[in-house]
Amino acid sequence: MLNRLRRFGFGLLYNECAFTYDLVSRIVSLGQWRCWQRSLFPIMGLPKYDTVLELAHGTGDLQVDLLEAGYRTVALDLSPTMGRITQRKLWRKGLHTPILRADVCQLPLKSSSFAAIVCTFPTSFVFQPDMLAELKRVLTPDGSADFVLSGQLIGGDPVKALIRGIYRVTGQESALLGEDYIHAFFGENGFDAQIEVVDCKRSQVQIVMLQKRPESS
Repeated sequence: MLNRLRRFGFGLLYNECAFTYDLVSRIVSLGQWRCWQRSLFPIMGLPKYDTVLELAHGTGDLQVDLLEAGYRTVALDLSPTMGRITQRKLWRKGLHTPILRADVCQLPLKSSSFAAIVCTFPTSFVFQPDMLAELKRVLTPDGSADFVLSGQLIGGDPVKALIRGIYRVTGQESALLGEDYIHAFFGENGFDAQIEVVDCKRSQVQIVMLQKRPESS
């Protein structure tokens, strides 16, 4: 029953109620959401010629950040509502990029076509072998995929405890994942994983950087 409620809630948030996504994200992160998203930038380094693919682009905030920083991008999400919100957000800022609607387990992209892939808070799909197989297929041999896996509010006040309880109910991570588990899982699926924890003002965010193993190229 709880799992069905979670799926129903996620369905609303990513479709009929997608217009509330930015507000909800900021509330449940106590204003840390944008810092968590932008924590990828020091790891990505300076913009390069290669195009960055963002999986599950949501409402497009990271797309705005990437484009304004000088990156070339392609945005992909399964939700048509999120695609429309992102398109409007980019138009208002005079920005343009291809926006694709597709399942992350069936990417409509050529093999070895991206040297950089990013995703913030990919929920459960990052732990699907089918998705990781597609990731290996579209990455170049020396490409990398950088994911913001989880964010953690620091401190024990009642509001933060309530937020962590909401995360547990919705099935999202409110704590950093175990490094042994991350290395083992992605290693079994053909990736070497590096893990970095980035500090924000009142929180920490966990990032995993995936590199294809030579035998997986």
